Amino acid sequence: MSTTDADQLGAISRYVDENAEAMLEQWKTLCRQPSISAQDVGVRECAELLAQMMRDDGIETQILPTAGQPVLVGKGDHVPGAPTALVYGHYDVQPVDPLEAWLSPPFEPTIRDGRLWGRGTGDNKGQLLAQLLAYRAWKKVAGGPPLNITFIFEGEEESMSPNFAPFCREHRDLLKADVAYTSDGPVHESGRYLISLGVRGVLTVELEARGAKRDYHSGHGGNLLPNPAWEMVHLLSTMRAPDGRILVEGFYDDVRPVEPPERAAIDELPHDLASYLKTQEIAGLIAHPADNFFERFMFHPTLNIAGFTSGYGGQGTKTIIPSKAVVKIDMRLVVDQSADDIWAKFQQHVQQHAPNVIARRLGSMEPSRTP
Repeated sequence: MSTTDADQLGAISRYVDENAEAMLEQWKTLCRQPSISAQDVGVRECAELLAQMMRDDGIETQILPTAGQPVLVGKGDHVPGAPTALVYGHYDVQPVDPLEAWLSPPFEPTIRDGRLWGRGTGDNKGQLLAQLLAYRAWKKVAGGPPLNITFIFEGEEESMSPNFAPFCREHRDLLKADVAYTSDGPVHESGRYLISLGVRGVLTVELEARGAKRDYHSGHGGNLLPNPAWEMVHLLSTMRAPDGRILVEGFYDDVRPVEPPERAAIDELPHDLASYLKTQEIAGLIAHPADNFFERFMFHPTLNIAGFTSGYGGQGTKTIIPSKAVVKIDMRLVVDQSADDIWAKFQQHVQQHAPNVIARRLGSMEPSRTP
């Protein structure tokens, strides 16, 4: 790094320090705006707010429609002959349930223990805004960064990005770049930053079991009427072994073995298991065929029960046989697995073990890996 470069970066850092409070307030403003894509709450309003923030910094910004939520594409000042970086983020957030678990309102960002707490502060409005504020700092101090930047911010990431791939194919020329960059993940527990060479894919499904036409008193219908909650429990028990293996036939057929260079890389990653368990307030990790922490995390698929709804869960008791049970499942997929293939195998498993249970596909994204 030349002396000029170091001086320039130093000036940019000073600019950030001098304007940190104003930047924090802008972060809070963005996080106060709900943008729950799963429930279509405030997403378009958030797109408008974010687009105006970008335009205020001189970023030429378009709000482009999809079959679902809009995508924002912003272009920084053109730098002739310089490479182009495509910076990705998402402005939508997950639902806030259960509300009673929040120590402060989800859309009222609050500083606590040196962190900003609120829905979206760390996934992904904080990282997204950091890229925009970095662009502002470069522009204020040095007239702009030494490369071309295209920002692309989507509004459906928390809903499996059903329209993002078609959007990218349709706007290939608009998004042309030399490198794509996304910051949508955590910092390592050591405080160092991570470069992730790929992501697991996901397949989300819903199962529904039905019993009698309505809930019935268990004293009148016990041992007579079907209980869809029990039917669902029995079905779920056929999908996963006590040792953590997924029992859906053919689920592992396309899982790529861990290669020696990958094994060597993950063996070098630092990890404090005792600290991890303490932070999560658990006694140990779940049973799993793989012993290595990072091998589990990176190279093995999952089958997770994300939600189970049936009968009465309120205060006290209500002695009923529920008429319906619904389960939400997400399956994290690793490279070479296909969401379509796993969905077909999952359907076959349900049909074999509980033919009366209805299976619905909710969404999916394919896995990726960079050597």
